[in-house]
Amino acid sequence: MAHPDLNQHLIDTATPPIPEAARWLSEYDGRHGPAINLSQAVPGDPPPQPFLDRIAASAASAEATRYGDIFGDAPLRQAHANASASLYGADIAPAEVAITAGCNQAFFVSILAVAKAGDAVLLPAPWYFNHKMTLDMLGIEARPLPLSAEAGFVPDATAAAALIDARVKAIVLVTPNNPTGAVYPPETLTTFKALAREKGLWLIVDETYRDFLAGAAPPHDLFKDDDWRDTVISLYSFSKSYAIPGHRLGAVTAAAPVIEEIGKVLDCVQICPARAAQMALPWAIEHLADWRAGVNAALGERLSAFRAALARSPGWRLDQIAAYFAYVRHPFDGVSATHVAERLAREFGLLALPGSYFGPGQDRHLRFAFANVGTMKIARAGERLALYSAKAERGPSNERERRHG
Repeated sequence: MAHPDLNQHLIDTATPPIPEAARWLSEYDGRHGPAINLSQAVPGDPPPQPFLDRIAASAASAEATRYGDIFGDAPLRQAHANASASLYGADIAPAEVAITAGCNQAFFVSILAVAKAGDAVLLPAPWYFNHKMTLDMLGIEARPLPLSAEAGFVPDATAAAALIDARVKAIVLVTPNNPTGAVYPPETLTTFKALAREKGLWLIVDETYRDFLAGAAPPHDLFKDDDWRDTVISLYSFSKSYAIPGHRLGAVTAAAPVIEEIGKVLDCVQICPARAAQMALPWAIEHLADWRAGVNAALGERLSAFRAALARSPGWRLDQIAAYFAYVRHPFDGVSATHVAERLAREFGLLALPGSYFGPGQDRHLRFAFANVGTMKIARAGERLALYSAKAERGPSNERERRHG
């Protein structure tokens, strides 16, 4: 008996890449010491115990077992609106915030609100692979906006304008960027807002890593004028900022009518976000500023450690770096990034993701997510890169003789 067909858009969507890469590491035999996994952007340290205690107490309450509001609990919407308004010096109301099951869901519901199958969205390449997967499974064209190492992987609005036609409904930007780590200058975002407004498009800005920026200055001025509601949709991750990725909480900030439409999607896919962490987060937003500053200081140390480690690794070139990610050019001409990453994991016990996971034209790069390990492991990661380079210079199996186009 023939099986009914599955959704072809879903079939044509790439499989999640991190589990695939993790299988490479499972074949490592330990000869160079314990495996080092720099593949996934996860917080390196748990949240402070008082916050965990509040989550536990919330989870034990009868209230946490009940349905909450489709858009998220009112105290958290208010707290996030207040925090964002303070950061940006802007007018942001709770009705302009929806709480989601992580920032990935924030992106998914935002895309459903602004585009349909057959439409197109500008996606800077390299891109975050889950963004591309979302567009593919929805039948929406991910139209690449190529970025260059020479420009620091910062997008150019003039180049973007040349790609826009009647099918394009939105422009997606990610800053601080995943996978490159690039932090877009405020003026770049302002220029893209003007472009989106001129063309009648939405500007979706994924700010998952906004709380890991150095300094106290706001990351952009997109919310400065009230006209932001006509153009801007901003995405946020409590999961990253408060080190609770397992609780899956993110947020969308957009004009209230956009949030109302997003509510239709949220009601179908989750009904309401999980309650326990929602109930504890308003306290965390108010009281954990010092802890978050300490996290940022530790990430700064890890960033410096990665720079130093790479400097001791011949041929490997750091093209961009920020609080969570380093985007590194490997030294092997004509060899695919996938081959390099796979061999690095299987033979040297160091897992990074190949640039090919992040779009076209990325086959010379690897992404290292170093935020989840300490400085000693980062130093050992550099040593393994140096070992790889040394081994590639010897014998009949060297990289120059194993080219992959």
